[in-house]
Amino acid sequence: MSRQIDLYREMSRISAAMVAAAHEGDWETLIELEQGVARLRDSLMSMPEDANIARADLLQKRQLIERILDDDAEIRRHTEPWMEHVRHLLGDNKRLRELQRAYAAASGDPTAA
Repeated sequence: MSRQIDLYREMSRISAAMVAAAHEGDWETLIELEQGVARLRDSLMSMPEDANIARADLLQKRQLIERILDDDAEIRRHTEPWMEHVRHLLGDNKRLRELQRAYAAASGDPTAA
């Protein structure tokens, strides 16, 4: 179990760094850190669950998971408005391209397809 606890500790450390990156709007660092968490999560998922886990380890595991989930909520609080802004910009760009194509087609522009 100590190997699992070590992985949860590392995930918690990285998720705290992710919160800091989200606060700063440092999206590149946030993405890199998230990839590290994903690798740790994959490692955890490949480990068998220990049915005989000590109560103290179970409590620590629970606390670490709760901290990671709290960090995740804080990260989302910062990234979701930014993602909505990006979606809006991409949607506006798509509508602009569609409008330009429609205008070009209506004007007889052969490159409008």
